[in-house]
Amino acid sequence: MPPRDNPSARQVRLGAELRKLRERAGRTAREAAGLLSTDQAKISHIEAGRIGISEDRIRRLATFYACRDEALIEALCTIAREHRGRGWWDAYRGVLAPGFLDIAELEHHATYLRALQPVTFPGVFQTEGYARALFGSVIPKLPSEDIEARVEHRLKRRAIFERETPPRFEAIIHEAALRMRVGGRRVAREQLDHLLQVSERPSTTLRVIPFASDEFVDVSQTALYAGGVVPQLDTVQIDTPLGGRYLDAAADLDKYRMLFDFAEGSSLDPVESRRFIHHVAKEL
Repeated sequence: MPPRDNPSARQVRLGAELRKLRERAGRTAREAAGLLSTDQAKISHIEAGRIGISEDRIRRLATFYACRDEALIEALCTIAREHRGRGWWDAYRGVLAPGFLDIAELEHHATYLRALQPVTFPGVFQTEGYARALFGSVIPKLPSEDIEARVEHRLKRRAIFERETPPRFEAIIHEAALRMRVGGRRVAREQLDHLLQVSERPSTTLRVIPFASDEFVDVSQTALYAGGVVPQLDTVQIDTPLGGRYLDAAADLDKYRMLFDFAEGSSLDPVESRRFIHHVAKEL
């Protein structure tokens, strides 16, 4: 089977974790290739997510690398058993850029989510009108069919809340996002009303950082922290001008955990946040 041209972020992550285990064990790609009776090029493709790997081979490599973390090994085997085409987002392959599929897949597999939003709302909380206004403002202007596909995909991401046990979701939103009249007054008011409804879910915690806060001033970056089934598989997704970027290095995860904890400490509590959103909505 030829290497994948566009592996998903989750496939890339599986390979990256295998590489981390190998490097931690002080083993070379050549040694790993010898164990599996293959060549170094294939090991490189596996560790880059361009080629899949069987559960049996993962377990053989884990033993070779002296990894005794059974929970991590099982989590990696679970990823290896997944097949492209079985997630609802796969229907958009070839229609939307891979980044749209990756974020939906990340949310789907997360055990909990934390979002930091400086000027917009989390995608899974956006109304149809709000999402359409955002995509309609992209420069250069998108064709109407592309806008509709993006809006439809964004609304389908809400499926994570329709499970019997939805993931815990904490959203920390800056007051700037609340006051941006995206799509005009009617759309903005509808979005705030929807946000208040969302905040009533038992699995959702909503916090607001007001302009008056003199502690948290770094509002330049949108970030999503997705908890994995084991802590080693936690992932941070950040927005950049060139698209989403995924971080999984231990130092990066520690940095963003501290960032989210600091942002939470600088925000209003959930009850105060609801009152604040209601007040802003009344002013529209």
